[in-house]
Amino acid sequence: MDYQTLTVSIADKLATVTLNRPDLRNAFNEHSIAELALVFDELGRNELVRAIVLAANGPAFCAGADLNWMKKMAGYSHSENQEDAMRLADMLRTIYLCPKPTVAKVQGDCYAGGMGLVAACDIVVSADTACYCLSEVKLGLIPATISPYVIKAMGEQAARRYFLTAERFDAAEALRIGFAHEVVTADELDTTVAGIVKNLVNNSPNAVMEAKKLVREVVGAPVTDALLADTASRIAAIRASMEGREGVASFLEKRKPSWLN
Repeated sequence: MDYQTLTVSIADKLATVTLNRPDLRNAFNEHSIAELALVFDELGRNELVRAIVLAANGPAFCAGADLNWMKKMAGYSHSENQEDAMRLADMLRTIYLCPKPTVAKVQGDCYAGGMGLVAACDIVVSADTACYCLSEVKLGLIPATISPYVIKAMGEQAARRYFLTAERFDAAEALRIGFAHEVVTADELDTTVAGIVKNLVNNSPNAVMEAKKLVREVVGAPVTDALLADTASRIAAIRASMEGREGVASFLEKRKPSWLN
């Protein structure tokens, strides 16, 4: 499929989705939102894909909302704004719930809604020159639709500061508050992401999918009898699964598991 705002490539079990509006600092509009939702849904169901990298062309990763789109929204009614915001919310949820592991490769500045795209991914690798900003309150807005993902990524205390001040902060601060997992030089970015992807695609596809769900569904849950029963049920099911049996057998027999063939 041809995309207006993205490029998509699949090779060696890896899909790379690249934001491709460099002249507009990869700011998103209704078209890019629709295309991102579509491509992550499709890649999530593609059996040839075991990991997805979200990248961007040009000096900026994503500057948030496109100005022309924002001008159009200024004339929307409340119901039209609600529908428009739900499309963005649904797109972010599609990335967040994608059954395949996702890696954000942030090569440049990432502002406002762009931070939502990054936070919806599982793993974030940033160039040390990238800057971040939750700039919404400068425009009289709030980072509402991205908040479930950004707050999970940076934590409540950091969100209290950066949601309210709209300060720019650098990649070192993104690492310190937990928004980024790794910060490397621009020259090391591709190699670092490739190393992470290699680990992802070498692991059991089913176990990776279930482990991703495990984190999402267990985080914050009280340690009750119901939670213990749930986690016991999960490990019992995966031990009995085809890949679970194959993984243990290959380890004991000192051979590669079938998913590496």
